Amino acid sequence: MPIQTATTGQLADAQRIVIEQIRFTSEHSAPVINLVEKLRLGKGEKSVTVPKVGQFTASDLTDGVDMVDTQDIGMTTTSLTTAEVGLKAILTDKLVRQENEDMFRVIGRQMGDAMARKKDTDLIGLFSAFNGGTSLGTSGAALTLENLSACIDFAKANKFPAPVYVVHHPSALFRLALNSTIIPSLTQGLPNGLDEALLRDFYKYVVNQVAVFEDGNITSGAGSVGAIFSKNAAAFLESVGYDGRQQRDESLRATEQIVLADYGVFELDDGYGAPMTYTSAAPSTTA
Repeated sequence: MPIQTATTGQLADAQRIVIEQIRFTSEHSAPVINLVEKLRLGKGEKSVTVPKVGQFTASDLTDGVDMVDTQDIGMTTTSLTTAEVGLKAILTDKLVRQENEDMFRVIGRQMGDAMARKKDTDLIGLFSAFNGGTSLGTSGAALTLENLSACIDFAKANKFPAPVYVVHHPSALFRLALNSTIIPSLTQGLPNGLDEALLRDFYKYVVNQVAVFEDGNITSGAGSVGAIFSKNAAAFLESVGYDGRQQRDESLRATEQIVLADYGVFELDDGYGAPMTYTSAAPSTTA
């Protein structure tokens, strides 16, 4: 009887397909990463120092009188570093012998979804700390067009640097459209500067120059916490995007596929964002 084996070439092909699918899925499944500052930690670097400066004030002058007011740059810095996250899948020899490319893509998609969800929820976890933890809205309240406009007014009054975004649970945004006398156009395109390929599935509309996005990774319920924030409010720092490793387990007759990422998420400026607490309870499908 002929003996089938999983060759090194087959295992390498399997890993390539899995890693490619992980990278593709992750990049297209984590919207918040694409709405904040993205920084890169270079080889040999342990941390990145991000500076922040204060505001200067211009003064009226009198002809023939020397200027006496001086400006303090008011620089503060935030040091950012990264940590590893990862997951493991088992590719059995039987699976690899069958060389079912679709199955490798399924595994890659599962692992990519897990990586994207981890990164996205880490960033969502920063929302509640914006604005000193003081939230706009309240538990149980519906996100109406009036409430959304008030949140945008808060951002403008507090000088959030453009661009400014709103991210909330899909069910919260459902209620916004349902209760609005003017339903925003679904054909309105993404604002300039945003990657359509990565964000088009999450983009809803623009209200008063602020783009609104939905994110199903936000915890649903009566007190669901989204946020309004400037791109400068938070950062995603990456050292390693995806590092694929294989380890042989002979007794299991399988190969472990390990995927690692090395990143960190950080609040850069507390005053450039605010949590938005509104209900996102699932709407009725029978009423």
